[in-house]
Amino acid sequence: MISISVKQGESIDRALRRFKQRCQRAGIHRDVKKSSFYIKPSEKKKLAKNLARKKYKKLKRESSY
Repeated sequence: MISISVKQGESIDRALRRFKQRCQRAGIHRDVKKSSFYIKPSEKKKLAKNLARKKYKKLKRESSY
């Protein structure tokens, strides 16, 4: 669980910004977004295959320069 302590004289906006940064570093937002809907295992495999294909094409394109 992420927690921050508000320093004396610190604005709430500043504390909220620090909290959001810590959540982003911990990957909480990504996990919540990923688990907000169900993806069938076959769709996961398809997405992973497409992502791998994209990475390969990009790598191949960069190495040809």
